[in-house]
Amino acid sequence: MPMLNDTTQPVKILLIDDDLKLCRLIRDYLTPLGYEVTTANNGADGLARATSNEFNAIILDVMLPGMNGYEVLRQLRQSSTVPVLMLTAMGDEADRIAGLEMGADDYLPKTFSTRELLARLRAVTRRSEMNRLNQPRESDDEIMIQELRLEPAARRATLAGQVLTLTPVEYDLLLYLARAADRVVSREQLLNEIGDRNYEVFDRSVDVHVSSLRRKLGDEARNPRYIRTVRSAGYMMVRTTGEQVPG
Repeated sequence: MPMLNDTTQPVKILLIDDDLKLCRLIRDYLTPLGYEVTTANNGADGLARATSNEFNAIILDVMLPGMNGYEVLRQLRQSSTVPVLMLTAMGDEADRIAGLEMGADDYLPKTFSTRELLARLRAVTRRSEMNRLNQPRESDDEIMIQELRLEPAARRATLAGQVLTLTPVEYDLLLYLARAADRVVSREQLLNEIGDRNYEVFDRSVDVHVSSLRRKLGDEARNPRYIRTVRSAGYMMVRTTGEQVPG
């Protein structure tokens, strides 16, 4: 069941999509499962609802009349870290990846099955609830790696004293890599960190989030200071520059 806690409170979802038939289908599917689905059929209305109400997750279509999904997400991320699952009918992978880089937690092509939608929704809401309840799986001790400072209890990251603006997924991945510093972390381990262990998550999304993290850390593509790719193995956070990466 999708409940976030032991109460009978429903999981509140905001669905922003101009496809009225799809909205009805998703609402009718999720409601019996314990979800409360609010719909908005254009970007401006969706953004207003998202910023004036509290939701556990938002399902956001890219192609919207007026304000498109990317602009809704950009403005939403200025004040909210609510999990966002993007829907896209676009065939170009670059368009879908753009949503992840702008702060979406996951995406689905519009050919999705209802089971896949439910799986991804469960994954993003579960992770968000863990963050909200501040239930760390490891120590809350601060972590220092070169000029990077992580404060798990506050979910805060700074680089050379400057606060990093990270999405919830990016912070979780960065913290996981930092706690495993100098050890190789596989993509499968990172998938388990950002998704639900019982459901498939696109492997490509891990690479996109890591790429975004590198950009925010100022890592150079050919010689990154913090997150390095270990061929055929995964990624590794290095404590000091000039450290050798296992081949």
